[in-house]
Amino acid sequence: MAEGLVYPHGTVDAMLADSAASHPRREAVRAGQRVLDYATLDALATACAGGLRRIVERTGAVVALTSLLSPDFVIGYYGILRSGNVTAPVNPYLQPEQLAHVLSESGTEVALVDARTAAKIATVRDRLPRLREVILIGGSDGSGVPGGSGVSGGGASGGVSGASERTFASLLDGPAGGLPARGRVCPGDLAVLHFTSGTTGAPKTVMLSHRNVTANAVQVAAAHRLGGGSVVVNHLPTYHPMHMNSAIAAGAAQILVTGPDAAESVRTANRYGASHYYSLPVRLTALADSPQLGGLRFETVRMIASGGSALAPAAARKLAEHFQIPVVQGYGLAETSPLTHSDDPADWRPGSVGRPVADTEARVVDVDDGRVLEPGSIGEVQVRGPQVMLGYLGESAGSCVDEEGWLSTGDVGQIGATGRLTLVDRIKDVFKRDNWLVSPTSVERSLARHPAVRDCVVVDHPEPLHGAVATAFVVRAEQDTTAVAAIAAEVNESMPYYQHIEHIEIVESIPRSANGKVARTELRARMARILRAAPLGRSGGPSDIVQGSSHIVGGCSDIVSGGNAVITFITRFTLRGDDGTEFERLFAEHCAFMAARPGFVDFRMVRSASNPKVYVNIGRWTDPGAHKAVVSSEEFLSHVKAMGPLVEVEADLYFPVASSES
Repeated sequence: MAEGLVYPHGTVDAMLADSAASHPRREAVRAGQRVLDYATLDALATACAGGLRRIVERTGAVVALTSLLSPDFVIGYYGILRSGNVTAPVNPYLQPEQLAHVLSESGTEVALVDARTAAKIATVRDRLPRLREVILIGGSDGSGVPGGSGVSGGGASGGVSGASERTFASLLDGPAGGLPARGRVCPGDLAVLHFTSGTTGAPKTVMLSHRNVTANAVQVAAAHRLGGGSVVVNHLPTYHPMHMNSAIAAGAAQILVTGPDAAESVRTANRYGASHYYSLPVRLTALADSPQLGGLRFETVRMIASGGSALAPAAARKLAEHFQIPVVQGYGLAETSPLTHSDDPADWRPGSVGRPVADTEARVVDVDDGRVLEPGSIGEVQVRGPQVMLGYLGESAGSCVDEEGWLSTGDVGQIGATGRLTLVDRIKDVFKRDNWLVSPTSVERSLARHPAVRDCVVVDHPEPLHGAVATAFVVRAEQDTTAVAAIAAEVNESMPYYQHIEHIEIVESIPRSANGKVARTELRARMARILRAAPLGRSGGPSDIVQGSSHIVGGCSDIVSGGNAVITFITRFTLRGDDGTEFERLFAEHCAFMAARPGFVDFRMVRSASNPKVYVNIGRWTDPGAHKAVVSSEEFLSHVKAMGPLVEVEADLYFPVASSES
């Protein structure tokens, strides 16, 4: 990556003004038959700014803007900033309750939205006292597809309850003349409010400065090798500012492909001589699996870039081999404007998100105590650079960025010796079983390789003895009838015991957002409801308990990881009281310690069905010496001392003489 880039010293809208001054007649944005050159785009942004200043006479007001894949989004985004106000891009797929939350939290005063979003806002308008006006943008059907070659693409407000009569066209067609004066806006001032995806909770409002946005635009352009001769295809469901701003900064042309058909997007790229092709994993995976793939070729595209979520390495390799061009991934967050890492088109690797972009640092810290870890370790990813946000709206900066400027991303990853980052999972999604860190994404990769599985997602389920266990939602391959117990048994054989899948729920589809993200919080709650009706077992061998569509594929204490055990340690615990909660907690910590010792194979803890005060643990070891070394250690003895007041203990050693595995 290029280091020491020269960054703009002005505001975000100045990037557009600079490109328009340097090459006014160069094509800037194309959507269907609608084409805007840089001079026209810049003039329309100025007209938008003038219209907004007539509505909001001060600076710093929040103006929401639906992220339609339309030239109107570009005009509105830069027009809002040029007016001295703050832009807040809004996902058009949000439902009324979600819209009410983000518009209220951000203090939105004006909303430039499509007709469908306006209709949703109308249902919650009474909860938005600060919202003074709704202005319609995009196509009249709310799709975001421009309705012609005119300035706004139309969009009448008739029939939309609670909406303004004003349209984007009327906003731009205001009185001619100079732009009304505004207060001074500095690079460090607030420019953009972004809303986090909210897949692990309520969306947060991220504050980005003009400096954050302009710096990242230049960083992205350098990482993707964008220049004045570049032509980028955006085959996306919504407009992401990263693609827009980097192209504007580089003076590149943008081709907006609004339809979901990947084959048509390839043909469009060829038609306009595209150099870059941007898409999402869900669309690229569909392209890789499409029967049309064999007949498709890129004639001028030099790079396919995937973002939003992880693209499966197999799909990346298939597309790269077919098109003979790199398929690269990047990494970033709303909190980082957004890009922090990008794979290099000249040195890319499927499954990796590459190295930090220019002037950006990354490190990995321990998820529990925040210690900085050595390269190759797995921990939470932290980043530092000019693109890191000002903070969250309503929170102090110290709550998210430390005094040295490091942002904790909430993602778990591994940084190799060469600085390349490989992501593991979200911290809120990873969980611990017997103190072993489990990544649902890693388990999903193993599960997805099974021929009976067409799609899947793994979530954790709380379990008193072990902390949590892996459970899965699975979409079967067509016409497959493999028993779920067989699927789990085969997949579990390839993973250590703590990653074993304990429950599979067969579903028709996995719910995902428009950008391919899974709402794991909702799925955890759904799994909890299912397992209340068919709880995980505590004893016995692998089972296949069917209740409705629920499939318990193995009791959580049925841990069999294989190995050539030659000694078995059996312990009987009898509770001194009636409640085993504290004992189970202490024993889970003890098991985590034992499982990490040399010579350990596996264990099984069961509780008597006839006498709940009695537990029996069966632990297997490779040799008596290894076991003896552990039980004489100080930590082992401290565990015994802690559990002593809670249980009576009987223990002995055994050698196996027969086994069902023989």
